[in-house]
Amino acid sequence: MSKIAFIGLGHMGGPMAQNLLQAGHDVVGFDLSSEAVKAHQSVGGKIASSIQEAIQDVDVIITMLPEGRHSQAVYLSEGGVFEKAPKTALLVDCSTIDIETTKRLHEEAEVRGFQFLDAPVSGGVGGAKAATLTFMVGGSEVNFKALTPYLEKMGKRIVHCGGNGAGQAAKICNNMVLGVSMIAVSEA
Repeated sequence: MSKIAFIGLGHMGGPMAQNLLQAGHDVVGFDLSSEAVKAHQSVGGKIASSIQEAIQDVDVIITMLPEGRHSQAVYLSEGGVFEKAPKTALLVDCSTIDIETTKRLHEEAEVRGFQFLDAPVSGGVGGAKAATLTFMVGGSEVNFKALTPYLEKMGKRIVHCGGNGAGQAAKICNNMVLGVSMIAVSEA
């Protein structure tokens, strides 16, 4: 099985990482929250003390972070993923963030010779725990095919939405439809 770095072990990332562990992958986790780190360790996950340590000699790097600024910091900062990751690693950001940041990450990945995908999720914490998430993926078809076996361990529906940023665009549309539906229900 593969060695995976999972950065962001919160309410969504923690159960997603656990599903990868249950599938037999070697998952090294990193999070700023000591509770999230302990939870990952309690289910058999390995812990890194830094992002640089987490991404050493891995096949896949998955990030699940709260906001675009966090994704930018993890990938673009000095000592971050783009600077320290193995060039052979497949990179995927599952965070739900803005399209502008996502496109910037894709552009930087291309310039630096990385395979990168955006793959935000739908399904909530329950879906993360049950491995029934829907992944909306943006990026090349080749990278999508390489990533699919990993996503299948965390979700039931994996949709290639198109090129760079298309996964985020689909997720934002999904959220808008949900918001409109909630407004209609509350008005009714």
